[in-house]
Amino acid sequence: MAIGDYPAEYNAKVHGPYDPARFYGKPDTPFGQVRLGEIGSWLSRRNKHPSAVAGAISRGNTSIMKYAKRISDLNCVEFYFSMVEMAT
Repeated sequence: MAIGDYPAEYNAKVHGPYDPARFYGKPDTPFGQVRLGEIGSWLSRRNKHPSAVAGAISRGNTSIMKYAKRISDLNCVEFYFSMVEMAT
């Protein structure tokens, strides 16, 4: 996968519009559900390639920025309604 390409697992017909915050690979057990004896095997299944690490960081950053945008939009709406309320 080169810079600017979609992940190999992404299929527009199945997944719809591309979302950079979503992982399109095969789902695995979430870390919170891994038992202590399974941590070694769980870690061995992780892709440790630098591009995979960069993709994980990028997905995390994109989800945080989406959350921050939702919060800032909410605050703008609250600000607007408070200004309307003060004007009346």
